[in-house]
Amino acid sequence: MSDDAGLDILVIGGGVTGAGVALDAATRGLRTGIIEAQDWASGTSSRSSKLVHGGLRYLQMLDFSLVHEALTERDLLIKEIAPHLVERVPFLYPVVKHWERPIVGAGIALYDVLATIGSRKGRAMPFHKHLSKKALHRAFPDLSADSALGAIQYWDASVDDARLVLTLVRTAVDYGALAAPRTQLIELTKSDAGQVNGAVVLDLETGTEHTIKAARVINATGVWTEDTEALAGTEGGLKVLASKGIHIVVPRERIRGSVGLILQTEKSVLFVIPWSRYWVIGTTDTPYERDPVHPVATASDIDYVIDHANAVLAEPISRDDVIGTWAGLRPLLQPGTKEGTSSAKVSREHTVASPAPGLVVIAGGKLTTYRVMAKDAVDFALGNRATTLPSITDRIPLLGAVGLDAMRRQAPRLKERFGWSSVMIHHLLHRYGSGIRDLIDAIELKPDLAAPLEHAPAYLRAEIHFAATHEQVLHLEDVMLHRTRLTYEVADAGRAALDEIAAIVGEVAGWDDAKIAAEKASYIARCEATDAAARTTTDAEAEAERLAAGDIAPLQPLTVHAQS
Repeated sequence: MSDDAGLDILVIGGGVTGAGVALDAATRGLRTGIIEAQDWASGTSSRSSKLVHGGLRYLQMLDFSLVHEALTERDLLIKEIAPHLVERVPFLYPVVKHWERPIVGAGIALYDVLATIGSRKGRAMPFHKHLSKKALHRAFPDLSADSALGAIQYWDASVDDARLVLTLVRTAVDYGALAAPRTQLIELTKSDAGQVNGAVVLDLETGTEHTIKAARVINATGVWTEDTEALAGTEGGLKVLASKGIHIVVPRERIRGSVGLILQTEKSVLFVIPWSRYWVIGTTDTPYERDPVHPVATASDIDYVIDHANAVLAEPISRDDVIGTWAGLRPLLQPGTKEGTSSAKVSREHTVASPAPGLVVIAGGKLTTYRVMAKDAVDFALGNRATTLPSITDRIPLLGAVGLDAMRRQAPRLKERFGWSSVMIHHLLHRYGSGIRDLIDAIELKPDLAAPLEHAPAYLRAEIHFAATHEQVLHLEDVMLHRTRLTYEVADAGRAALDEIAAIVGEVAGWDDAKIAAEKASYIARCEATDAAARTTTDAEAEAERLAAGDIAPLQPLTVHAQS
């Protein structure tokens, strides 16, 4: 990113909100830049429940407008913006008492109605339906016989959250945005009049500092919101607390069922979500007061999820069945804003505010409504100009969406040409959409890229090559954690595939043997530290185990200067 770029908008934070802001600003014709201190989606946005949904719990709060907004965004993603990335998923809401059926049924019927109102191009989802006890057990044989009298089936959607973020960033770049991962904000600059007018950033790969000029800076750093605000040297801003949620991964064959489950617990909602080769089960909701860079699942967290899943499973699962875990932090927006903050725009889910002239802060919200949050943030930054330069992201398909149907029709030819299975074709369409053409271009130059990875055959060698050539991979862990899901979807966290993956990335990146060895050692140490943390009982113990491994590109401590 050029030092003298003279940006209209500089976005701090490469999660789903920041990526959405960058796309929104770029598609308005604004000169836009986005930086992320770690890899894209390395925080909350790769550690969510991976659901695109309206939020049934908000119906209990009678917040119909919020549910309608989220359902509208869900359907936009499925039908127009990212039909390759977002997939429909049926869920069962088990009915435990006879009196629950009419009440829950009415709520889910309202959910369907809210999804229908104002929808473009018709409904994106089937309507809900009631299931008898017999039908329930046909759909989910491993639900214990005495756990429910029947169920209501409804539909929501799932997404690979990190892939969504990466695609948002790449789409923003396609529209002219400048994007730099592993680039840490270390100072917000100000004009003589005291207005934030840019930033000093540190390239963590080279150790080089750069000054970036920008008319407006938008802070979209989630659980780091207050830390970033503090660099403005003002007491104003938003207040955000972190809540930890963890998920476990269990092989698909371990639990018999073809649909997802949503279960109420005493603390939160527990989802049992079907993915291609495994189940994702979570989540927890506990206050988190440690360093937000490295949340990890503890033994207590894992046991909590297992115990609540086993409350309804006919064949209980155990720790031995868990092949992976992840932990993420929800940025919980606190009521009110700090003293000195002006012109806050607030919804139940997110807030946009200005703690200092030239600086805009967006916090709260959820994955599903990232586009609305981005629109609000850029509108706020533009002020009166927003009326003449409105957001158009509701009409901007992400990379891979245009031509998706045509690519689907080419699937039989691709299967025959490359010997790929139907499962592999679905996998590729889901991840790249019409962008599969880019992989094929690389395969035509290097035919061996058409083969699956020897020790991780769910992925092609071409996918690793594409990550290295098109997706800003700087380290081996970027591939293992965010370009694939190998860190938690196979029992060895992808260790067996490291040699092959490192060789592919290394050839593109120009790594020598010493660099490849260092990258592999760093990732293995990270995996071992995460495994050790999963044997502890408290967040403090888990953090100590995780920090023992260090980081391949560690963040630098910041010096915050008080307002004079």
